[in-house]
Amino acid sequence: MTGDSPFTWIVAPQSSKAPIGGSGVPDRIFTVSLDHLELSPEQRELLRTWLPAAILIRDHSWGLVGTTVLEVRHGPDHLVVKAGDANDHHIARELRAHQLWLSPWTSTGHAGRLRWSDGNAKLLVTDFVPGELVLRHPSAAKPDTYRQAGALLARFHHQVCTPDADYEARENRKSLGWLDQPHRIAPDVQQRLRSEINAWPTSTSVLVPTHGDWQPRNWVVDREVVRVIDFGRADLRPAACDFARLAAQEFRRNPHLEAAFLDGYGTDPREAHAWHRIRVREAIGTAVWAYQVGDEAFEAQGHRMIAEALD
Repeated sequence: MTGDSPFTWIVAPQSSKAPIGGSGVPDRIFTVSLDHLELSPEQRELLRTWLPAAILIRDHSWGLVGTTVLEVRHGPDHLVVKAGDANDHHIARELRAHQLWLSPWTSTGHAGRLRWSDGNAKLLVTDFVPGELVLRHPSAAKPDTYRQAGALLARFHHQVCTPDADYEARENRKSLGWLDQPHRIAPDVQQRLRSEINAWPTSTSVLVPTHGDWQPRNWVVDREVVRVIDFGRADLRPAACDFARLAAQEFRRNPHLEAAFLDGYGTDPREAHAWHRIRVREAIGTAVWAYQVGDEAFEAQGHRMIAEALD
């Protein structure tokens, strides 16, 4: 097959989860041209080389950001393809995480191994992580889920730490930059946020590898074992940053889940003043980003987070 010929994969109906038989092939299949997927010509050519006979099981793309996420079978392998668009910056962070930080999880099967990647093409293929998303699953209400998630996060955080004298100043600039963008934060609230950020100290921070979006939508559970997906926001940050989204959602609704999480993690890294700054930054980013992508429910959460952080 030449590079100019149509490249097709076998694909299962998108309206179902396409039951997998013993052969690893969906019960009902047909073919689809990769030209119909949100992939660049370079990404399609790489997939032609890496996965020439793949079976496309399901498109898991979120739709709010320009990342395509495809669940596929290729021979005996159950895989995930992730491809970024021209504006994507998540794939680079995910590749960095695989290269530097994920071995505490991949070595025990708690995250998928990297199989192929091309940073310039913004494309990677990893092992598929079995299980159901914890979000909206019965396990989302079970303390043991959070105890496992806390223990997993501690393993991730504790592998390396590094001081950074510029972190606080960078984050302050980032938050002020969010406020410079279109949003619906009230003018008086915006002015209060700007004044507070400009008065914050910029002392040295200790950074560790963080997931960046640590919450049930990025955990999967399989036979009561919690595993981890999606490293597109992974970066070096203070450890407490990975507590922020849980604190704004799950911990707020059920303190028992927070207690279980801390039991698994082992300590509580949230020093009061630094934690306040983290909460304010997270709230601003949530409100502005959600407005820009049209997610009104998430935007409302961001405004509530701002009010609570400033209270």
